Amino acid sequence: MFPIIPANSVTAASGNDEGIFGYGYSTLSMTNLVSNAGVVGTDVTGVGTGRGYLAACEYGGDKGIFGYGSNPSVVSMTNLVSNAGVVATDTAGVGTDRNYLAACEYGGDKGIFGFGGNGSNTAVTNLVSNAGVVASDTVGVGTARNSPAACEYGGDKGIFGFGYIGGGVPGYQSLTNLVSNTGVVATDTVGVGTARIAPAACSYGSDKGIFGYGYASGGYASMTNLVSNAGVVATDTTGVGTDRNKTAACEYGGDKGIFGYGQGFDGVQVSVTNLVSNAGVVATDTTGVGTARSTLAACSFN
Repeated sequence: MFPIIPANSVTAASGNDEGIFGYGYSTLSMTNLVSNAGVVGTDVTGVGTGRGYLAACEYGGDKGIFGYGSNPSVVSMTNLVSNAGVVATDTAGVGTDRNYLAACEYGGDKGIFGFGGNGSNTAVTNLVSNAGVVASDTVGVGTARNSPAACEYGGDKGIFGFGYIGGGVPGYQSLTNLVSNTGVVATDTVGVGTARIAPAACSYGSDKGIFGYGYASGGYASMTNLVSNAGVVATDTTGVGTDRNKTAACEYGGDKGIFGYGQGFDGVQVSVTNLVSNAGVVATDTTGVGTARSTLAACSFN
């Protein structure tokens, strides 16, 4: 006999119903939760080593992980996030200590940290199991660089994009590297859109992604680039909201996204947020909640 399902019952989407912003400039460990309606909560007392220039991603279908960064020494430690948004104490680092890296989910329940630097740029990656265990270094593929962003697309794949190879403005990149649903990173794809450093990225619409904000040759930016469910990056969309870099982004509500915090004009730290609809449309600034900061990270959970 079939089970009786109550009328109007809804099963929440797993893995990106709520979000969390955490850590940041200069050595903060505080976090701010994001509800499934995109509302950012006040500061939660930090757990673990305060640091900036780190990355975060989802794993296990409904949990998250913060990893790497600097304080001011460059580290590889990680902090797990439960499906209730509770951050755990430090886990000893695995792999190359580095900062200015990026991370995203792949395979539906696993994650990957990639790129960054520690005196020199790298393309090395570290896979995260569906139990939150970080693997040792995988030899890097693609152009070694720091300050990229990464997000999920296609439901079970990922993409790293943009970044900096050094040498001033000519070193700003727009190239991308796709991640398969088994965590294999592909060689460089010719970049689309304005080359820039320190943008943020998240998925939206259940199977697409968006890169946004950053620092380009003309200064702080708010432009965005949509990523199709086949991993194709679109040309620039005119920016909305405060121009800034070193921001963070994550999914919420099952199919929407949020950009938050960052560093704006003259190096001012901000706490504004911009919601992303399930059609990839970025909204104007929402007044910031919590401590203004940059070089933080974000991921979804629950």
